Amino acid sequence: MSNETVGSGAAPLIIAFAGEERIALGDLRQVAVAVKERADRDPEASLLIFDAGTSARIEIDLRGSVDAVLARLPAESTPDVAVPESAPGPGRPKLGVVAREVTLLPRHWDWLGQQPGGASVALRKLVDEARRASVQQDRIRQAQEATYRFLAVMAGDRPGFEEASRALFAGDRERFDGLTAAWPVDIREHALRLAAGAFSGEESV
Repeated sequence: MSNETVGSGAAPLIIAFAGEERIALGDLRQVAVAVKERADRDPEASLLIFDAGTSARIEIDLRGSVDAVLARLPAESTPDVAVPESAPGPGRPKLGVVAREVTLLPRHWDWLGQQPGGASVALRKLVDEARRASVQQDRIRQAQEATYRFLAVMAGDRPGFEEASRALFAGDRERFDGLTAAWPVDIREHALRLAAGAFSGEESV
């Protein structure tokens, strides 16, 4: 396994592989430098870059010098900061509400209209309750999808891939671990890190 560089701050972690070997883990700029250096040393290397959390594929233009590669990278995003147009006045505070059309049957509107605070308040409460109730299931589903997305690219032709995928979606950690035991170390380690959230519902990366 090659040297590991871990980025800091809120920027997403990026991971890069040269064939079966993990060559970098860090922010986008760190990984871009490592990938560029490997490409220059080994033009025939099979280089793949992923968002380490979602397994979304990332493409980097490696033409030119390292500085040229870095100059083409997108600027780091910063959180949007709401700036009030004027000092708040009396009355109800602005809550960042976005108006969109909702289509319901008359009986739904009748029920909503009878709730304390009216339809808008009732709908917001229902959505918040549904989000809280499904947070664990959402984390498991996202981890399953991220793990499968990574494995489909990096281990789709490995023995046991199909069975390991079924174990992943069945929540069978022991079988998943066993079926991936003989895979290349770097691929397996990252797969296990991603899959941890599928078996526990916790964030894995």
